[in-house]
Amino acid sequence: MADAPSVPADTAKAVLIPFALVTLIWSSTWIVIRDQLGSVPPSWSVCYRFLLAGIAMAIFARLRGVSLRIGGAGMLFAGLLGTAQFVLNFNFVYRAEQHLTSGVVAVVYAMLLIPNSLLAFLAFRQPVTRGFIVGSAIATAGIVMMLVHEYRAADVAPDAILLGAAFSILGLLSASAANVMQGTEIARRLPMMAVLTWAMLIGAAIDAVFAWVTAGAPVIEWRLSYLAGIAYLGIAGSVVTFPLYFRLIQTIGAGRAAYTSVLIPVIAMLISTLFEGYRWTGFAAPGALLAIAGMVVALRSKKA
Repeated sequence: MADAPSVPADTAKAVLIPFALVTLIWSSTWIVIRDQLGSVPPSWSVCYRFLLAGIAMAIFARLRGVSLRIGGAGMLFAGLLGTAQFVLNFNFVYRAEQHLTSGVVAVVYAMLLIPNSLLAFLAFRQPVTRGFIVGSAIATAGIVMMLVHEYRAADVAPDAILLGAAFSILGLLSASAANVMQGTEIARRLPMMAVLTWAMLIGAAIDAVFAWVTAGAPVIEWRLSYLAGIAYLGIAGSVVTFPLYFRLIQTIGAGRAAYTSVLIPVIAMLISTLFEGYRWTGFAAPGALLAIAGMVVALRSKKA
């Protein structure tokens, strides 16, 4: 699949560092999100995360001399981006982790390459190869095997596993929509930090309204690990990573930027094994290997 023009050597070096940072940080955020699921309703945790991230991004933008004025069209774009990425995506993710281990949700998100590439085809007519379709089918089979394992091994009602899978897929599609939005002309024209500032703040405001309507007045847990988690997710997991990742999308394309999704679940599953006691039995190990193998096949096809 032709996702973007080949990247020059000097640009490749500039891509490598943000690619590595995004991969390593986002690999760790899955387990931190899991710790956020307690007495605080998920939507309030999402709201706190992006309220902090939006304020921090605004401060960072002003320190860099970036104007936050992006005009009416820019605000509309930021609102749509914030709704897709910082409302729908993360509300689905947090709810998915109420039913599935963080590693399994991360593996589902390894399939981000697929909707990214398909939406890029629909939006920008970037072609899809037969090898990409084959690799995607292999990856999907691996994901299904892992979900079957979760279904069989679950200590909760099996329906909860299916609900967790549904939330994961809906979150995946929301994230993909936000990713592909970065390939539009308006996204390339506007300053990235200003757009993200408003997207996070608008997203946090919508999160707050949704949380209040569905879960009641604000609730916060004063446990140190919860507060530290909000800080880590808001600063490292959002302010640091989203500008780097969206810049990658604009540099190498939505499909290639999603290459991070192949590496993230491998690290996330290892973290889940260490801290959540995830057991690699039944269909779990071969399913994970099949999912990663399918992504590699799809990526090799895209490169060709």
